[in-house]
Amino acid sequence: MTRFGYTLMTEQSGPKALVDYAIRAEAIGFDFEVSSDHYSPWLVSQGHAPYAWSVLGAVAHATSTVELATYVTCPTQRYHPAVVAQKAATMQLLSDGRFILGLGSGENLNEHVTGEGWAPIDQRQGMLQEAIEIIRQLHTGELISWEGDYFRVDSARVWDAPDGGVPLAVAVSGSKSVHRFAPLADHLITTEPQSSLITGWADARGADAPASRAIGQIPICWAPTREEGVELAHDQFRWFGGGWAVNADLPTPAGFAGASKFVRPEDVAASIPCGPDLDELAQKVLEYASAGFTDVALVQVGDRLQGRFLDEAAGPLLERLRAA
Repeated sequence: MTRFGYTLMTEQSGPKALVDYAIRAEAIGFDFEVSSDHYSPWLVSQGHAPYAWSVLGAVAHATSTVELATYVTCPTQRYHPAVVAQKAATMQLLSDGRFILGLGSGENLNEHVTGEGWAPIDQRQGMLQEAIEIIRQLHTGELISWEGDYFRVDSARVWDAPDGGVPLAVAVSGSKSVHRFAPLADHLITTEPQSSLITGWADARGADAPASRAIGQIPICWAPTREEGVELAHDQFRWFGGGWAVNADLPTPAGFAGASKFVRPEDVAASIPCGPDLDELAQKVLEYASAGFTDVALVQVGDRLQGRFLDEAAGPLLERLRAA
């Protein structure tokens, strides 16, 4: 059975609001909650970017049953992998084993702030591969040093390391990244409902590997009217249609504003289900279940209707999804 999650979208809500939404989402019955990890919003109109790890720590304390995850953290530039290993271990202990560390090769939007430039994709994926190996070693609780192609670690130990480490999920977007990261990760993350990614991931891991979860994410824009939903989605999420190649490389909200300048409301509505029709929203979400995803995280677009979505729509929507 597919599990359905709620997204703590740090680009569109402040830290206290996110913790409140997390508590409410657990009470409504979401199975898990994922948090984005951004230094900047995609667009100025979104207006937020609190530190995801502080938010997650508060959420771990304020909830008791929902699984938690980053979706996703880049452990290669803004964060050194040794620091990510420590943060993830702490989250696993605070949450009593409810945490999954979701990792990816990052976006220029968040990583350029360190002033180190933005590497090409092959280098970024090489950095991610090395970072995963470092994180795995540190989660043993042993003292390690590392001299690699991209990172150095000098006599580091994660003193509060959870038994068994932390499950790792890695974001992939095509067959090349699938074959590179499937043997290194526990679970798959991707944002397109493509069954070929899941089967390719399983093949790359081999028949004897433990079963992986396939964790997807989909934006929806519930609103009292379709017109209001389309307007909100266009204001907050028109960057979404740019595709991974664009979204990974643009450095600033101004860049995303320019790239999406000619995106029309009807263009956004064609890719993001909008409005009050819960059956229509459910049908779009269930494309992931049909493709074989074990987990799907919903993004309710925009902060403006977030409370009403949780109060009025989320529960009935979950009922439809589980009934299907």
